[in-house]
Amino acid sequence: FFCFLDAQPTDGEREVWNQISAVLQDSESMLADLQAYKGAGQEIRDAIQNPNDIQLQEKAWNSVCPLVVRLKRFYEFSLRLEKALQSLLESLTCPPYTPTQHLEREQALAKEFAEILHFTLRFDELKMRNPAIQNDFSYYRRTISRNRINNMHLDIENEVNNEMANRMSLFYAEATPMLKTLSNATTHFVSENKTLPIENTTDCLSTMASVCKVMLETPEYRSRFTSEETLMFCMRVMVGVIILYDHVHPVGAFSKTSKIDMKGCIKVLKEQPPDTVEGLLNALRY
Repeated sequence: FFCFLDAQPTDGEREVWNQISAVLQDSESMLADLQAYKGAGQEIRDAIQNPNDIQLQEKAWNSVCPLVVRLKRFYEFSLRLEKALQSLLESLTCPPYTPTQHLEREQALAKEFAEILHFTLRFDELKMRNPAIQNDFSYYRRTISRNRINNMHLDIENEVNNEMANRMSLFYAEATPMLKTLSNATTHFVSENKTLPIENTTDCLSTMASVCKVMLETPEYRSRFTSEETLMFCMRVMVGVIILYDHVHPVGAFSKTSKIDMKGCIKVLKEQPPDTVEGLLNALRY
């Protein structure tokens, strides 16, 4: 049994590990930025209620533009995560080793995979609780469309052009956009690597889910958790790999033939204080 929480990269892992580490080092600032996202709700309401007041229109527009630039930054980070996940899947599923052997040999990469999932679920929990994001972006798109009709070109269009705005729109329309990005990346990885048995990927995911479940339900392992955050880390990773497995496996995570003990995983979650796991149970429902 391996505990990847303290894993350090071996020489064989270092190249991929460094590549993923460069992406992950920006994750905390992304979360802090999202947590601080207040939106321009009041300014937008004032502008809509007073359509002839030019000052209020400008105030709303000037409030929304920097927010849209932030939303673009989050979206672009999702593309970096997508690439990172595909590199990790390549490393953790390639022959001749089994997924379990990979996870034992490359614990530092398994830890980075876990950190990506941990970030993803935290990001999506924050996004789900923040309706301002979609309201701001909708207002931005409506205003841009109106200005196009009037043949006006706005400076921000150099930064967020129409194609980028369309892609961002699809991203933020998802209940859990980061998780959806990773699910699509995993599905894409499996379909692109036709010579690789699908079990290499699904077994990697189900093994990680089992490891997290055992760590959560076994008092001996639980007693090693140094903080509430480590506990949450384990739960988020477990939920993340279940969702990826559900997307990739032909019959999903909830079927009788699934290699994930779903009853056991849900039992572990339901044993926690309800307010700490509500977001995770919701993610499984979606």
